[in-house]
Amino acid sequence: MKWYDEVEYIRKQAMKNNEFFANSLPMIASENVLSPLCREMLITDFHGRYAEGTPGNRYYEGCKFFDLVEEKTMELAKKLFCCNYADVRPTSGTIANLAVLKALIKPGETATVLDTANGAHISFGKYGAAGVRGINLVSFPFSNEEMNIDVDGAVKLIKQVKPKLALCGQSVFLFPTPLKPIAEAAHEVGAYVVYDAAHVLGLIAGKRFQDPLREGADVMNGSTHKTLPGPQGGMILSDHKADNEDDKAFIRKLGFGVFPGVTSSYHLHHVAAKGIAYAEHLEFGEAYADQTIKNAKHLAEALHEQGFKVFGEKLGFTKSHQVLVEIGPGKGKEASKILEEAGIVTNMNMIPGDSDPLNPSGLRLGTPELTRIGMKEKEMVDVAAFYARALLKKENPKKIKGDVKEFRKDFQELCYCFKEGFRGYDYHKLI
Repeated sequence: MKWYDEVEYIRKQAMKNNEFFANSLPMIASENVLSPLCREMLITDFHGRYAEGTPGNRYYEGCKFFDLVEEKTMELAKKLFCCNYADVRPTSGTIANLAVLKALIKPGETATVLDTANGAHISFGKYGAAGVRGINLVSFPFSNEEMNIDVDGAVKLIKQVKPKLALCGQSVFLFPTPLKPIAEAAHEVGAYVVYDAAHVLGLIAGKRFQDPLREGADVMNGSTHKTLPGPQGGMILSDHKADNEDDKAFIRKLGFGVFPGVTSSYHLHHVAAKGIAYAEHLEFGEAYADQTIKNAKHLAEALHEQGFKVFGEKLGFTKSHQVLVEIGPGKGKEASKILEEAGIVTNMNMIPGDSDPLNPSGLRLGTPELTRIGMKEKEMVDVAAFYARALLKKENPKKIKGDVKEFRKDFQELCYCFKEGFRGYDYHKLI
C-alpha cells in the first residue's frame, strides 16, 4: 500500500475535474462530451491490444473480434460521409494530417496553406506536421472582412506556384471555404486538394456546413471529438474509387501513409468508440449540427449586442460552431483566465493582425458542448450576459461562478445520443 496515497491523489483530481466541468460552461470549440456508450468502449479489453495492419492482414494474432469492429466502423464512416474510402486508424486529427502529408508530398515540395494567424491549424504550419515533413509552405491571401481565404488571390497563387498540395481547412473556422474554385485551379496544375475538417467534421456529416468531397477535395481529414462528438482520434476520407490504376495507387498511398507511415497499433478502444459515435451521428447528427450552428449564431449576436467586437459581422458572424471575439491587444490570455475563474472555459486565440500566439488579442468560443447538454438559442442570451459581467462590467468572478453553477443545474443530461435499452443503465447522466 506504499503508493496508495498517490493513487488516491490522482483519482481525486479526476473527480474534481468532473465536478468542475459539470458546474461550468465548457466552450472550447475543439472539445465535446463522450456519450456513455462511447465511454464504455474505452474501458473494454480492446484498450490494451495491438492490431498492426488491416482487418484480415495482421502482424498479431487475437484480432478476430477487432477486425469485425474496424470493418463495421469503416462501413459506418463511409455511410455517414457518403464516400468510398475511410481510414479510421489515425489517433488524432494531426496524425491524420501527417499521414496524408507523408502519402502525397515529398520534402522540399510546395504546398499552399493559410497562416496560423488567419485561422489555420498549427499542423499545417512550419512548426507543426508540415514543418516536420519539410514542406515548402506558401501562404494563401486572406480577407479580414470575409474572414476567409481570398478566393481570387488563392486561384492566382495556385496557378503561379503550382503546388503539389492545396491545403484547406482551419482551426478558426467561421464560414465554409470557397473550395470549388480553389480545387479547380489546383487540379488544373496537377495538385491534390486536402481539406482539414477537424473542427467542422460533425457539421459536414450533419449536412449543415459544406460538402468538401463533392466540392473538389481529394482527401478530407478530421478529428473525431469536436463537432463530431466521439473519442479523441482522427480519420481520413476520400471519394476516390479504387476502380482504375491511378485511384488504386492513390488509395494505397493514403493507407501506407497511416501504416507504417505514422502509426503502429492505433488505440483499438478508440476505434470501437468511433464506430459508436458514427452510428449515433447517423441517428442524431443533423439535428445536433443544426442546433449547434443556431446556438453559435445566437451567441455571436448576443455578444455583439452586449458590446463585444465579434468577427464576421458582415456575413452574420458565423455559419459554424465557432465565434471569434476581439478583446484588445494582447488581452486574450488575461480574459480567458478571468472567465475560467467565473466558471466559463474557453481559450485565447490569435485574430487577424496578431503575431504572438502566446499573447493574442482574441477569444475563440464554441457551442458544441453547450448544445450537447441541451442548451438552445434562449440560453445563449444568458451565456452572453455572463461574458459581459466578467469582461465588460468587471464583476467579481467568484460571484459569477456561483450564478453559472446555478444556471447549469438544469443542464446535466446528454442529448443527441442513445439513452436507453443497453443493460438498463441510466446512461445519459453526466455525473
